[in-house]
Amino acid sequence: MFELLSRLVGDSENLSFLRLGSYITVRAGLALVAAFLFSIFAGPRFIESMRRRKAVQYIRRSEGAGAVSLDKMHAGKAGTPSMGGVLMFGAVVFSMFLFGNFSEPVFWLAMFAAVGFAAIGFADDYLKMTRKQNGGLTTRQKLVAQVIVGGVFATILVTAFPTMVNYEVLQSNQWITYERPDFIHLPFIKNAVFFLGWLFIPFAILVLTGTSNAVNLTDGLDGLAAGVTVSSTLCFAVIAYIAGRVDASDYLIIPYVQGAGELSVILAALTGACFGFLWFNSHPAQIFMGDTGSLMLGGLIGAVALLTKQEFLLLIVGGVFVAEALSVILQVGSYKMRGKRIFRMAPLHHHFEKCGIPESKIIARFWIVSALLSMAGLITLKFR
Repeated sequence: MFELLSRLVGDSENLSFLRLGSYITVRAGLALVAAFLFSIFAGPRFIESMRRRKAVQYIRRSEGAGAVSLDKMHAGKAGTPSMGGVLMFGAVVFSMFLFGNFSEPVFWLAMFAAVGFAAIGFADDYLKMTRKQNGGLTTRQKLVAQVIVGGVFATILVTAFPTMVNYEVLQSNQWITYERPDFIHLPFIKNAVFFLGWLFIPFAILVLTGTSNAVNLTDGLDGLAAGVTVSSTLCFAVIAYIAGRVDASDYLIIPYVQGAGELSVILAALTGACFGFLWFNSHPAQIFMGDTGSLMLGGLIGAVALLTKQEFLLLIVGGVFVAEALSVILQVGSYKMRGKRIFRMAPLHHHFEKCGIPESKIIARFWIVSALLSMAGLITLKFR
C-alpha cells in the first residue's frame, strides 16, 4: 500500500514524503518495525486466546530413535500455549499489506510458499489441539502436502515466468545471456551453471521440503528456531536486494532476478515477526511456535533461495538447520541398520541437553554459529 501511494502522489509537494515508498530499503525497514510491533501488541491477547482454547504443547512420549525420555526432560513445558506461528504469519501479512509491492511476480511466488507451508503447519497444529495430544498429520500426509505445494511453486516459476531470471555466462570468450529460471548456480565457481529443464521441479521440491522440515526439527528449544532464522533471513535479504539490482548482480557475477528486491521487504517483515515472537518465546517460553511457524519459516527461506538462484548457498547460511536435519537422518539410519545411536538424542540440540549443557547456553551458541555462517555466506559472494 505504501509503495502504491508513492506512485500515485507522483511529484506532489504536499505528500512528497510518501515517495520514500519507492525505496526498497525504506519499505524493508518499515516492514520489519511493523511486523515487530504487530507481534508485541497482539501477542498477549493471542497467548491468552490459545490458553483458553487449550491449544497447548503436548510433549511426545515415544521411545523411538532419538526420542528417549524427552517427556521427562521437558516435563515443565507441557501445557504451554502453542500455535505461535499463527501470530508470526499474521504479522508478516499485516506488514506486507502496508509495505509490499503487489505488482512484482516474485512477491506473489514467495507469499504463495509462505501461505502454503503455513497452511500445512496449521492443519497439523489444529489436529493436535483438537485431539489433545502430540499427534497431528501423519508423516506421509505432511510430506505429500509439502510436495504438492513445492511442485505448484516450481511449476509456476518455470512456466509462467520463464524470463524472470537473467544470467550472463562467459563461453568461448563471448558473453551469452540466458533468461530462464530452470538452472542451478554453484557458489565459489565462476560460470558454474547447470540447466535442469523440467528436472528443476523435483529439485525445487527437494529444497522446499528439506528446508521446511529442517526448520521444523530445529524448533525444539525456547527461541532456538526463531533466533537462528533471524540471521538467515537477514543474510538472504541482503542477497535478494543485490540480485534485484542489475549493477550489483553484474559486479558480483550472480544471477539478476527481476523484482528480487521485494524479497528483501518480505524477509525484513519475517525478521520483525521473529523478533516479536522471541519477545514471548525466549527462555522460559510463554508460547511455542508450532508447525504453523516452523514450516512457514522454512518454506519461505527455501523459496527465496530458489528465486534468487542461491540454493547451494542455503547449505552454508542455514548450516544450523542442515546440522539438525542430518543429525536426525544419521540417528535413525544408524539405529535401523546397527541398532545403535550416534547421538545421545536427536535432533542435535537434544544431544547437547543430554550432555548436561543448560538450555539457554545451547540456544545462545546456536545463535552465534548461525550468525557466523550467515556472514560467511555473504563473504562467499566475492569468491567468483
